[in-house]
Amino acid sequence: MKLDFIPLDKLCVSKANMRYTRKAPDVSDILPTVRRRGVVQPVIVRPNGAPDAFEIIAGARRFQAALIVAEDKRAAGEADTETLSLPCAILEEGDDADALEASMLENMARLDPDEVTQWESFTRLVKQGRSVEDIAATFGLPDLTIKRILSLGNLLPRIRHMYGREEIDRATVRYLTLASKSQQKAWLALADDPDAYLPTGHNLKAWLFGGTAIAASHALFDVEESGLVVIADLFGDDRYFADTDAFWQAQQAAIDARRATYLDEGWSDVVIIPATEHFSTWEYAKASKRKGGRIYVDVRGNGEVIFHEGYLSRKEAERIAKGGAVENSPKSARAEITSTMQTYIDLHRHAAVRAALTGFPAVALRLMVAHAIVGSDLWRVEADPQRTRHDLVAESLENAPGETDFDHMRRKALALIGFGAEEPTLIGGSGDAVWEARDSQQAVVSVFLTLLDRDDAQVMDLIAIIMGESLSSGSAAVDAVGLHIGVDMADYWQADTAFFELLRDRDILGRLVADVAGESVAASNASEKTKILKAIIRDTLEGNHGRDKRDRWVPRWMQFPPSAYSQRGGVGTVAANAKVAAAKAQHETPQPDPDALGGVRHLPDDKGEGHQRLAA
Repeated sequence: MKLDFIPLDKLCVSKANMRYTRKAPDVSDILPTVRRRGVVQPVIVRPNGAPDAFEIIAGARRFQAALIVAEDKRAAGEADTETLSLPCAILEEGDDADALEASMLENMARLDPDEVTQWESFTRLVKQGRSVEDIAATFGLPDLTIKRILSLGNLLPRIRHMYGREEIDRATVRYLTLASKSQQKAWLALADDPDAYLPTGHNLKAWLFGGTAIAASHALFDVEESGLVVIADLFGDDRYFADTDAFWQAQQAAIDARRATYLDEGWSDVVIIPATEHFSTWEYAKASKRKGGRIYVDVRGNGEVIFHEGYLSRKEAERIAKGGAVENSPKSARAEITSTMQTYIDLHRHAAVRAALTGFPAVALRLMVAHAIVGSDLWRVEADPQRTRHDLVAESLENAPGETDFDHMRRKALALIGFGAEEPTLIGGSGDAVWEARDSQQAVVSVFLTLLDRDDAQVMDLIAIIMGESLSSGSAAVDAVGLHIGVDMADYWQADTAFFELLRDRDILGRLVADVAGESVAASNASEKTKILKAIIRDTLEGNHGRDKRDRWVPRWMQFPPSAYSQRGGVGTVAANAKVAAAKAQHETPQPDPDALGGVRHLPDDKGEGHQRLAA
């Protein structure tokens, strides 16, 4: 590599540059520096085949800024040789993969590209022969991170575009990478329907993988001729099989028949992908029948079967390109037992384990916590979305002491079970072990085994975070817990911009003035406009403009217990508190002793009858 100054008109941006685009990049952040000091750090270039011409591998933004400055100085008659040239580090001619790596290393060290841009670049490296391990070693990233980014290739382009524009979050994208193309299209249809519920995050996982109902549309066989019972909704739009075991027997027979047809057509092999795995396009390369391409059959838990025609693993494709031969996968064998026998075995083992579990409540507690975090085939816990369409409300919540404190404790909880600190929730099972498992059952076990290594106090701390995340905003449970614990909202809240922005009712503002500054102040300003009334409240709370400062004021609506300023109604916290009062009236026992929190009430003593029965 050598350094030299190269005229701007001899430079162009290489297509190997990770920031290559037909559209000029945004350089507003570096343009003032380039105007003042010029380009200090050399761009990385290589010869592009034309005489004395070079293409930029890394430094497209500096090049664009230099062009703008040069044009401005040329227009002002101030252009000189230095202005019209750029310091360059010249690479020897090499392949695109080397160039792309240089571009990515240089760019990622300065300005992290988004994951979609990384996916585009990593995909190009894979196509040019780089393995996941090679890419990870080059960029100093874990293999799992590279695999996560490459898995974006399983997404429809529109979903990648939505992710690149931050219209959907990381957790949602992760689960969408595991969805089939038809599921992704169905999800996009929901996104386009303003009246439809759009599952995201943990809810999306349940939407994709939860439940046992299998749609008739997934059948590879003729549903009518099969004689299987199908249940339809009232409109007949959706039909589901009444007997899932019977469906899978017929579906497996259809898969076997399709497999035999493929083999008769001359395909080298038909590979059934295990249910715990999914077909990821980045792991495979297209290969024709003549070149030994296989059929990969992706069987989904929801009954959907996807046939991927003409693929080989990338390692095999590379070996063939070098003159090697295709290694045929071992033929899939017939299952050892029938599905009905499997059901028989499962039910008896289930009965035995749950009977024995009654003697190990600490183990049961940890399994319950694992289910709450990851989800279950039978039930799930959802984190409150804390959703609002008002930007000021969202900003206010983000800066609230309560939210900050809880987030701090949540990060400690995430670390306790080995999840990354960047995860938005504990609930949802988004840890590395869960992501690697790509299977809810395996993920539950992974978290369960981790919890077995944690003591009771640590598990109780996790439960507190889980309950905090799953506590429904605006519910009576919020009031019940706040009253029992004795929450003082003045420790967690003070009036902010959002609060004053949302105050619109002049009558209520007058009552707030009386509450904050006193009845006499309210009476003397009764005819003032809302702007003046808000200013009086704000000045009193801050002690400005000669008013006596009022500390730790909280509006009645937010207190524990809450109350209203009028008889007009419509205050959600007051209505929720009424439900707490009604429940207390029905439950006549005194409130629990705070010193007894965490105590356990055991089942009635059966004199060992259950264990005697097991022993017998």
